[in-house]
Amino acid sequence: MLEVLREEASVSEIASRHGIHPNQVHKWRRTLLERLPEVFSGDKKAREERAEHEKQVEELYTEIGRLSTELAWLKKRHPT
Repeated sequence: MLEVLREEASVSEIASRHGIHPNQVHKWRRTLLERLPEVFSGDKKAREERAEHEKQVEELYTEIGRLSTELAWLKKRHPT
């Protein structure tokens, strides 16, 4: 696909070399050019989302631990 972006050869030559129709090469090139900004910005965004998720998970585990301790203390203090 890089050869299409670099325009090192004609679309027909590239399509022939890889055994695909030239229209498919045009379609892939157009899609790639439209979504290229997402490719590079998505990586950073994905890392930020993953870090936020991990932070939230850690906070929830901390809360679970606190609530478990509190529940055990309450059960011990007020047996039913």
